[in-house]
Amino acid sequence: MHVILLEKIGKLGEIGDTANVKSGYARNFLFPQGKAIPASKVNLADFEQRKSELLAAHDTKIASAQKRATQVDGIVLTIEVNASDEGKLFGSVGTRDIAEAINTKSGGDIAKSEVLLPNGAIRELGNFEITLDLGYEVHASVSLSVVSLTSAAAVSDDGSIIEEIEEAEAKAEAEAKAEASETDTAPVAPSSDASDAEKSD
Repeated sequence: MHVILLEKIGKLGEIGDTANVKSGYARNFLFPQGKAIPASKVNLADFEQRKSELLAAHDTKIASAQKRATQVDGIVLTIEVNASDEGKLFGSVGTRDIAEAINTKSGGDIAKSEVLLPNGAIRELGNFEITLDLGYEVHASVSLSVVSLTSAAAVSDDGSIIEEIEEAEAKAEAEAKAEASETDTAPVAPSSDASDAEKSD
């Protein structure tokens, strides 16, 4: 199927170019997303009449996408999940979870469809570089750490326990020093032999 591109799309071409694509790709993606229209004589003529208007609108959309990319590019995210000791997630982290985490941290408006996950979802703990496709050949990337809720809790608990142990040890050491000091300064009682000797004199 021949279409007229309404924006630059990868290797297909620039705005205004005609391209030959599969019918399903055109009907399910290009047309619904407003990225292309059928290359009919009527549409070709209409595009030529509106070319300057469409180019100006296209440039505005590119600028908007670039602004959104600047807002989120390079941010670092952490998502806590339930996971096994082997690092496997009880469930998964999907595009919706990542988009929500990005928007919460950045105040942006990233849609789940703009989050690219080659395998569809993340199913194990680890660090990941996530690419965002904001349209119009504009991309951004974020760093994501998927960590275990139990591990995070354990680290916190261990930290508290360590602090308590250190405080207890310091207190015990202080008490021991105090007892030792009292022992050193206490008067020495005379031995029974000395007392007997004094009495015999």
